Amino acid sequence: MNFVAKFAFSGLLVSSFLYAQAPSEPPASAATSGTISAGDMSIKPVPSDSDTSNDADIVADPASLIPDLPPVPHAKATLIGGTVERLDRVRDQVTVRVFGGSKMNVLFDPRTRVYRAGAEATIADLKVGDRVYLDTLLDGDTVFARSIRLKTTQAIGESQGVVTKYRADHGELTIRDSISPEAVRVRLNSSTKFFQGNRAVSANVLTSGSLVAIKFSSEGNGREIAREISILALPGTRYTFAGQIVHIDLRTGLLVINSSTDHKTYEVYLDPSVTPDDNLHPGAVVTVVANFENSRYVARNLTIDSQGR
Repeated sequence: MNFVAKFAFSGLLVSSFLYAQAPSEPPASAATSGTISAGDMSIKPVPSDSDTSNDADIVADPASLIPDLPPVPHAKATLIGGTVERLDRVRDQVTVRVFGGSKMNVLFDPRTRVYRAGAEATIADLKVGDRVYLDTLLDGDTVFARSIRLKTTQAIGESQGVVTKYRADHGELTIRDSISPEAVRVRLNSSTKFFQGNRAVSANVLTSGSLVAIKFSSEGNGREIAREISILALPGTRYTFAGQIVHIDLRTGLLVINSSTDHKTYEVYLDPSVTPDDNLHPGAVVTVVANFENSRYVARNLTIDSQGR
């Protein structure tokens, strides 16, 4: 046997000896299964139907994740007329230059109805420079548009507030509108009509401090002409309201009464001398005698006719 053969043979013997001395190790499967017996090794888990489902197959309708908007409240709306000065479709806000010169930011959303010449339209039809009038609701400190009407003819607007200045010799009237941050100024002419209740009256009846409702039209060039002025209340005049209380805030002394006479809603404040009755609550039917002073109705006497519900 030559040297190479002897070396190979010796290596083979050494390898055999080391293999025989090495401790045997269990198969990897046995090391990981620990307590599983040999008979159990043939049992393979079968995935359930739920395990085989693919998450990618689960598709949610995006519309189902968005809550429905609440319906628009059935509150009394204020009609505002003007010209669209800015339209922000990201914030859902339109800036209107109100007839009278002031600006107002009004919010809209998918509940807002848009009309052009009597036909239904969309917000996409609204453009800067359009003459519009909006049915608006006051929600806290924000104004929301219940509907927007695009005018293709002469724009018409309405406003209600307290007269702060009346210059009959200049044919000019300024009022403080409860929904506008700035005073509204309109001009009068020989065609302007004045009413108190259902009666036509003279323009001389109107005084500063009166509560009025005005219908006016825009003639362009920043001129708004009053077509009709309704005198709702005169300073120092006594009024009687009979109807159901729809809201009460004893902290501020505010009563909101739905009149059974003309079915309109009136805000009446309790005079500090009037002690609220324990039966005074929403739903009660009352008769209130109030004076119009300091731009609001102040109750001097209150009688509960029925406690209601």
